Amino acid sequence: MKIKFLIISILFFTLGVNSQEKLPYHQIPKMAEKYSGQNTLARMVDALAFRYYWATEGLRAEDLAYQPKGDGRNCQRTINHLYDVSNMMLRLAKINFKQTVEKEKMTFKEMRKQTLLNFEALSNKIKASRNLSEFTIKKDGEISIPFFNVINGPIADIIWHSGQVASFRRSSGNPINSKVNHFTGTVRE
Repeated sequence: MKIKFLIISILFFTLGVNSQEKLPYHQIPKMAEKYSGQNTLARMVDALAFRYYWATEGLRAEDLAYQPKGDGRNCQRTINHLYDVSNMMLRLAKINFKQTVEKEKMTFKEMRKQTLLNFEALSNKIKASRNLSEFTIKKDGEISIPFFNVINGPIADIIWHSGQVASFRRSSGNPINSKVNHFTGTVRE
């Protein structure tokens, strides 16, 4: 009887592990062979998504609740902000990408998944574009937001805040996987 229970437990554990949904950016996608403005910018998005993936991978409830002393955001509020910025980037790039769950109803895992999918949609749209000027925001025929502002605005902001999440989790006793190589965008096995 104990052996049957052990076999069934192992089977359920194995099925549970294998049924986990694979999210983008566990590793940075293969690099394009030729350099262009589009490929370079898309690579920046892929790199920030990789950093976000690993900053948020395996966060616990205590990590999400962690807040440094002072008036700053806690980890969960920082992650909410990163989700909002990922949606803003989709709007700036004129990408209508379906959000699977309303923000107010999202769990941490759903928000993390949607944020990663938003980054992937943005990167794919940039790679498929003919010219980055397609993403320039115009109002009344004049440039109101040059796409370069996306680099020093939301892209830099996401990198900054992903670093905060990494710092928060280290402070709450759950550092990032030491096998992650941010330089190569890979994970040692």
